[in-house]
Amino acid sequence: MAPPAAPVALFVFNRPDLTEQVFEVIRAAKPPVLLVSADGPRPDRPEDERLCRETREIVHDVDWPCDVHWNLREVNLGCGPAMSQGISWVFDHVDRAIILEDDCVPDPTFFPFCDELLERYKDDSRILQIAGSNLAAPAATFGDDSYSFASFPLVWGWATWRRAWAHYDFGMRSWPAFRDSGMLAGLHNSRRRQSQLRREWDHIHAGNGTWDHQWQYTVMSQHGLSVYPATNLVSNLGFRADATQTTAPGSMAEIPARAIALPLAHPPLVAHNPRLESLLDREVLRAIGTAVTVLRKVLPSKRARRALRRVLLPTARHGPGSGRS
Repeated sequence: MAPPAAPVALFVFNRPDLTEQVFEVIRAAKPPVLLVSADGPRPDRPEDERLCRETREIVHDVDWPCDVHWNLREVNLGCGPAMSQGISWVFDHVDRAIILEDDCVPDPTFFPFCDELLERYKDDSRILQIAGSNLAAPAATFGDDSYSFASFPLVWGWATWRRAWAHYDFGMRSWPAFRDSGMLAGLHNSRRRQSQLRREWDHIHAGNGTWDHQWQYTVMSQHGLSVYPATNLVSNLGFRADATQTTAPGSMAEIPARAIALPLAHPPLVAHNPRLESLLDREVLRAIGTAVTVLRKVLPSKRARRALRRVLLPTARHGPGSGRS
C-alpha cells in the first residue's frame, strides 16, 4: 500500500498506551508530513508530568523519511482550547490533513480512503469533512457505493481541508441568530434531534463543552456534508476513566476497524443520504437525548445506569459523548 500523500495530524496528551497503538499504525503508513500537537500537564495532577513525557517519547520516534512539525505545550490548555487551537495550527502549515486523536486506531486503508477523497473533493464546498467511523452502519445503508454523505460530522478519525476549518468558531457567535431565525428547522434531522441540538448548542454557546460540538455546529449550520465510509475504518479505544468525555464503556467502544475495498466505488451523486442521517440521529439520541438526561438525574450511579441499559436496550449502541452519562 502506497504511503498517503496527505499530511497526518496526531493529537496526544497523557495516555502513552493508547498513543503507542495509534502511532504504530501511522508509522506503518509512513506519511510524508506529520504534525504532532500535545497539551501540557495539568498542574493539579502530579502523574501528568510522567505520562505526558512518556507519550511525547513515543511520538518522537519518527524513523521514516518525514517532515515533522511539533506543537508541544508546556502549560495545560484543556481539551477544548488545545484541540481547536491545535487544528488551527495544523492548517497554518498545510491545506489538508488526516486527523487522529490518541484513542482512535485506524485500519491501514483509512489513509488511502482519506487521501483519495481529500483530492477528489478538495474544491467542492459542499463537503466539509471525511469521517473514518460510521457507527457500525449496516452495509445496506450505502448500496453498492464505498461511501455516502450525511450532515452530522463524527470526528473519531477524520480528515478535512483548510477551506473547511476556516468556518470554525470556538465561541459559536452566530448560533443565537441561527437559532432565533428558525434555521434549525432547515436541518436534515428529526424534530427530536433538532430539539436536542438546540439544547446542546445553547449549552456550548454558554461556555461549556470541549471543541467538537462547535465543529458539528459549523458543518451543520453551513449545510455541509460529511463523507461516511461503508466500512467502519476507525476503532475508538478511549471509553475509559481517563477520557475527557467518553469516561464509561458502552457498546460503541472499540467497534472493530475493518479494511475498505480498494479501489473505491464512488457514488454517482453528491447528495444527503436520509437513511444514514436517520441512523446517526437515532444513535446520538440514544446516547445524549432527553431520556438520558432525565435518567442521569433520577439514577446518578453510572454503574446502575449501564446495568439498566443492558436490561432495557440490550442491542442499543451508545454513541458519541456517551461517556458523559
